[in-house]
Amino acid sequence: MNAASEGLRFQVARALSTVFWIGYFPVAPGTAASAVALLPYLFFPMFQQPAVLAAGVLFATVIGVWSGGIMEDAAGEDPSEVTVDEVAGQWLALLALPSGLLPVLLAFIFFRLFDILKPGPVDLVQRLPGGWGIMMDDLLAGLFANLAVRILLFSAAFFQLSLPV
Repeated sequence: MNAASEGLRFQVARALSTVFWIGYFPVAPGTAASAVALLPYLFFPMFQQPAVLAAGVLFATVIGVWSGGIMEDAAGEDPSEVTVDEVAGQWLALLALPSGLLPVLLAFIFFRLFDILKPGPVDLVQRLPGGWGIMMDDLLAGLFANLAVRILLFSAAFFQLSLPV
């Protein structure tokens, strides 16, 4: 590969991995990217369909493994500006949840909590090589967040607790 095409490859990887430069947000870029990931879910009802959102998770994951690996080669292990992993994880946290603002808010809070604290297996999978490690910890955090929201909503219904909408 010549220098020009290598440079272009890096620029495309940087744009995609940082979710078009959201990863350079000066404060909490991962949280910023997670918040931005909520926008299509909230404003485009089609995006709430499980098949569409699952396709989005898959697409972001494939892009993230490729572009995250390139960014890691250039900037070191799991660079903070890579935020496509937060988008994929946040979308997984939202996948097939009941509609309403409360499930969205809970998915956001639980996802950020699991992504930041990295309990057990979440920490373990981030040690995978290259873009796989970058993506997998956030996907697992998203899965845990999704399950936590479901457990909380089920428990509230089971105990007949009224939750604000």
